[in-house]
Amino acid sequence: MKINLYTDGGSRNNPGPAGVGGVAFDESGEEIFRFKKFLGEKTNNQAEYLALIEGLRIAELKGYQAVECFLDSELVVKQLSGLYKIKHPDIQPLVAEVLKLKNKFKSISFKHVLREKNKTADSLVNEAIDEGLS
Repeated sequence: MKINLYTDGGSRNNPGPAGVGGVAFDESGEEIFRFKKFLGEKTNNQAEYLALIEGLRIAELKGYQAVECFLDSELVVKQLSGLYKIKHPDIQPLVAEVLKLKNKFKSISFKHVLREKNKTADSLVNEAIDEGLS
């Protein structure tokens, strides 16, 4: 079964208090899982990668073999597709982790989606940061 995984990561003040969030749907559009997590101090780009990693780990644990990933970070999508180089040393190990997880799925893709199409994941990020700061 293929799932659609929407992830988002964010940081207030970049770097600053950060969080991740995500939601996954099956092929019929039913929500199958969601997550949120406070990260402490991170950059926006670190948070975007950590959100994807968290979502892929959950998908793997639940036994899904095909994942279509939707992110509102065009930078991350282009880095993962090889269109942009990964220069920042803090990002390189996160990319390596995504690539390691990528090999655990029979089918996986990374697609850019406009922020308006990623509202649930974005809301979960803000909830995670708010809860982490309170």
